[in-house]
Amino acid sequence: MTTTPHQADLYEKNINFLIGAGASAGLFPTLQLALKDGEGKWVTVETLATMFEASGQSEQKTALFAYYYQNVIEVVLKAKYETLELLHDAPHQYKEFLTTILLMLNRKRAGEPKRCNIFTTNYDGCLEFAADQLLKESPFDFCVNDGAKGFQRRVLDAKNFNQSVTEMGVFGRHRTEIPQININHLHGSVYWHRHGDSQIIVDYWKDSKEREIQSDIWEACSDFSKVLQNDTLTTADLPKVAITEQQMAHFWEQYNKLPIVNPTKWKFHETVFDEHYYQMLRHLSYELERPNSVLLVFGFSFADEHIRNLVKRSLSNPGLQMFVYCFRKADVEFIQKMFAKFPNVMPIGLDDKNIDFKEFNSLLTTPPKTTQQEVQIA
Repeated sequence: MTTTPHQADLYEKNINFLIGAGASAGLFPTLQLALKDGEGKWVTVETLATMFEASGQSEQKTALFAYYYQNVIEVVLKAKYETLELLHDAPHQYKEFLTTILLMLNRKRAGEPKRCNIFTTNYDGCLEFAADQLLKESPFDFCVNDGAKGFQRRVLDAKNFNQSVTEMGVFGRHRTEIPQININHLHGSVYWHRHGDSQIIVDYWKDSKEREIQSDIWEACSDFSKVLQNDTLTTADLPKVAITEQQMAHFWEQYNKLPIVNPTKWKFHETVFDEHYYQMLRHLSYELERPNSVLLVFGFSFADEHIRNLVKRSLSNPGLQMFVYCFRKADVEFIQKMFAKFPNVMPIGLDDKNIDFKEFNSLLTTPPKTTQQEVQIA
């Protein structure tokens, strides 16, 4: 039998987090749609896009990604985090999350790396905004590493995550490692853009209008989008879309330049982004294969087959433990089945409540509760 780890159990480990869309729930839309399939099951952008690709329905696929861009990507692209902080609790929870990590890192023994890796599939800048706020407000001395280096032009490179910062005494008689949080965007970020043929630039200040898609297909796709948002309809009710080959080509020319992983094949379209995606997957694999490692998963469904299979391969490492925080108690069984062959996977669910971001933070900072679901791993 096992329960959620307490902070003290994590101090001496190589700490890794895998954070998905559930962490930003309420702030930004997800891939989930209101529409159902013919069997009454909910569909997602991913499942519909895969279906349209397989059947060669290019107009419907284009309309779906027009919806995805307008209702997911563009919302993130135009986000003003100072405003969101006043309206939603999620930005505060991100700060609580990072504060808990810093407490863990500061309690590590001298000589041990004071470093934590956060791998996220989200495109948004919630982690970066929260870190920036903490640097202004918090007494903690720490570094945030987003993988980019430079001044006027900050260039992204996965090897930068292997670097650390030390503070040296005035007379050079002692050195102290500064706690460091690595933020790894596995599916890309709206703050990335391509420079030339081989570089990815990270820019949090660039005007979002330069990255917005300009297209004349929005009106033609409006009826299609309305059906996607209707929970009384099914995929059989999806209308035909009257857009031309030229209109589709213009839309995809712009869409394919976005520095994000597509929810069909979970791949980038541009070679430079594609290369960085695989570099980050290798970095995730490397961290999980280190001895005495822990991976804590929150808000992530394991829908990404590349990440799911990579994690499964890494679980052959007997020194790795994975804790999966399930939003609903019913999800515990789903995780058990997915990772049935791995005794070092521990799904966590609660009997009396869902594990939202606030509850996740609470579980990280307090001992196990008697109400917590205990899970026997076969």
